[in-house]
Amino acid sequence: MGLLAFLKTQFVLHLLVGFVFVVSGLVINFVQLCTLALWPVSKQLYRRLNCRLAYSLWSQLVMLLEWWSCTECTLFTDQATVERFGKEHAVIILNHNFEIDFLCGWTMCERYGVLGSSKVLAKKELLYVPLIGWTWYFLEIVFCKRKWEEDRDTVIEGLRRLSDYPEYMWFLLYCEGTRFTETKHRVSMEVAAAKGLPVLKYHLLPRTKGFTTAVKCLRGTVAAVYDVTLNFRGRKNPSLLGILYGKKYEADMCVRRFPLEEIPLDEKEAAQWLHKLYQEKDALQEMYNQKGVFPGEQFKPARRPWTLLNFLSWATILLSPLFSFVLGVFASGSPLLILTFLGFVGAASFGVRRLIGVTEIEKGSSYGNQEFKKKE
Repeated sequence: MGLLAFLKTQFVLHLLVGFVFVVSGLVINFVQLCTLALWPVSKQLYRRLNCRLAYSLWSQLVMLLEWWSCTECTLFTDQATVERFGKEHAVIILNHNFEIDFLCGWTMCERYGVLGSSKVLAKKELLYVPLIGWTWYFLEIVFCKRKWEEDRDTVIEGLRRLSDYPEYMWFLLYCEGTRFTETKHRVSMEVAAAKGLPVLKYHLLPRTKGFTTAVKCLRGTVAAVYDVTLNFRGRKNPSLLGILYGKKYEADMCVRRFPLEEIPLDEKEAAQWLHKLYQEKDALQEMYNQKGVFPGEQFKPARRPWTLLNFLSWATILLSPLFSFVLGVFASGSPLLILTFLGFVGAASFGVRRLIGVTEIEKGSSYGNQEFKKKE
């Protein structure tokens, strides 16, 4: 193991990275709070500023993937599709099988200039997660309880509010509603069988309401739907902790572009279109597992330096006073002061670990098991 690889495994460095992310995030959230005063004056200026503030936070996570772990991302698509990236509003449909699938999506957003303006249909619980949920609130992210009767009006209003968004945005939809697990897959396929729908091997049954509503509300704003099927070489199952420890992964993403005009206007027909899409995604995963590649030309968009420069800037600003403070604490010789500081370090490490825990599959929500519980 080289020196750099060894350093990446050290807990102290992880704490410092976490410190920079958390403190910079709190600073960014405070600035975002101040920008609310701009909304009545210039809604578009408020949005543009918050896109850049969000970029300054999200790009730190992208930096871990691109520069810390040096994970490589390869696109399987065609030249015409690549040329449209970052130049149109789009709905992104991504499979939800991995702990870092969102991070792979974000790195593509960053490389094509839409990271700060990226959107997602998020579960309401995330609104209360410090930094992540708070930043999303200022970005006008649509939050839902995943109970359509309660969510319908909120989702429609939130989506329609984005119709005049001033920056190109990619709106991410996890149509499966939750991360793939064997238990959830079994329950999902029982529901599929009861409804007479084809069985899927690598995906959960897509929930169509969010998709059909998003397409309906964003029609005229969004130009296309990008279907993205993600997998990792060597049958790896990466984690955010693995990224933090500097493990390198190789992500492959098959991207297919569907002009919005090809998606039916009728809600039932649009739902059938989505079910057919997931059957095709399942076939793509089967091909990948057999051949190790997706169909299409391979593209490796170059990583940009901005994520690294952004993190180094925040680290320079925040770590210098931290080191001075730590030296002062130990130089004081006060046992009480030193113990208090160590207690703070322990609490900080626990907080960072809790933030990482949000991405872990085994700690995911029970959403997707509800139908099975009802049957029981």
